[in-house]
Amino acid sequence: MTSPALVAFDLDDTLAPSKGAISPRIAELLRALLRTVDVAIISGGNEQQFRTQVIAQLGAADAADLARLHLLPTCGTRYLRHDGTEFAPVYAHDLSAVEKTAALTALREEAERLGLWEAEPWGEILEDRGSQITFSALGQQAPRDAKHEWDPTGSKRLALRDAVAARLPGLEVRAGGSTSIDITRAGIDKAYGMRQLSEHTGIPLDAMLFYGDRLDEGGNDYPVLALGVPSVAVDGWEDTAEKLTALLVNL
Repeated sequence: MTSPALVAFDLDDTLAPSKGAISPRIAELLRALLRTVDVAIISGGNEQQFRTQVIAQLGAADAADLARLHLLPTCGTRYLRHDGTEFAPVYAHDLSAVEKTAALTALREEAERLGLWEAEPWGEILEDRGSQITFSALGQQAPRDAKHEWDPTGSKRLALRDAVAARLPGLEVRAGGSTSIDITRAGIDKAYGMRQLSEHTGIPLDAMLFYGDRLDEGGNDYPVLALGVPSVAVDGWEDTAEKLTALLVNL
């Protein structure tokens, strides 16, 4: 697709290194894109990660451009738009206290039972993101290489996901990034976020273009592809930068 009405991105390992800020090159490309079309970012990361990794790095983008930026943290369970002054919530589907407790308990107990609870993690293993509970096997601040080496076949994550899902029939349990499990309200994944985006903007899904690093079946970007959104597979933010540069030539 050479002329999408909206270009959407995954965040970690697509626009930025995992948990890292977008580079000056990506920031420049996003500002250029915002001058032409709407832009969306959808990721399992929490709202603060979006503010630190993306918003704080955009620098000179003006309010008119920022009005075309759509932010969907925690797989679209939250949706932020710029109101002329700051990014404010359009909606937030937070889990109840009972749901959070059940999710946190199931994750810890099943990870321990399967031998997947790390004794010396890089940061917290469990995180309450309001609308999403996230398990990060090696901790929230684990280095990228360690994360990629932990479960190269995906078998550990799938075993944990299946065990936890059996205990939480009313919630959605997904294998997220390379070491993570995400839990949200039932039926909420990136496909849900993209449908919400289409509903709120009036832009049809087939007029969007999505970039993601996990479009393989079972990957956390796959629901977007399965929804019918034209998608581009990337391998890291540098690959995204090259492909986005080529797209901008045709816009």
